[in-house]
Amino acid sequence: MPKLKKYDLQGKEIEEVSIEEGMLQISVNPQLIKDYVVAVRKNARQWSANTKGRSEIALSNAKPHPQKGTGKARQGCTKTSQYRKGAVVFGPKPKFDQHVRINRKERRAAIHYLLAQKVTNGQIRFLKLSGLKEPKTKSVCKFLDAAGLNNKKVLFLCDEGDKTQKERTNFYLSMRNIPGARFMPISSISGYDLMRTQEVVVIDSAQKQLLSAMGEK
Repeated sequence: MPKLKKYDLQGKEIEEVSIEEGMLQISVNPQLIKDYVVAVRKNARQWSANTKGRSEIALSNAKPHPQKGTGKARQGCTKTSQYRKGAVVFGPKPKFDQHVRINRKERRAAIHYLLAQKVTNGQIRFLKLSGLKEPKTKSVCKFLDAAGLNNKKVLFLCDEGDKTQKERTNFYLSMRNIPGARFMPISSISGYDLMRTQEVVVIDSAQKQLLSAMGEK
């Protein structure tokens, strides 16, 4: 039975959390993962790129030079794309709503699969927050050093309970300046977040939510 290690802020291993084998036995079509991540990336776009066409350029409609007798190619006006400050041909325009709907079952299956892969590869750890009465980056750096997570992309996952709000705030203020470290509620993670990170550290108050995301009933 796979086990996940739990640490304290000093980087000492406190205990091990057992994971049921059935929670790791999930098979997902690779195309589902690919479609899900592409949809997440598309939905993150603003679709606000805008360029001006000939009708929107504030320049004269007069010909820049006579059409005949100069030996030059005929030109209609200075609004065309070959002139400085001219229009853009086939440039991007603000589009209609490009949101891609993600099936809820597919989203859950993708996240479950990616979490199971992290567990199998030993890339998930638990962290017990205790003794962090004020923001202190040195404490988090000490934990990362002791846990062998230095110079890695680390994703910290937390809960959203009212009881742990002060601890979460102190921890966030302690880790926000550490390069490669990110912090977010476990309910907000996406498959893209899991794919772009090397290690996942789950605050112990979010342990039940993690196991629930992996199919625990």
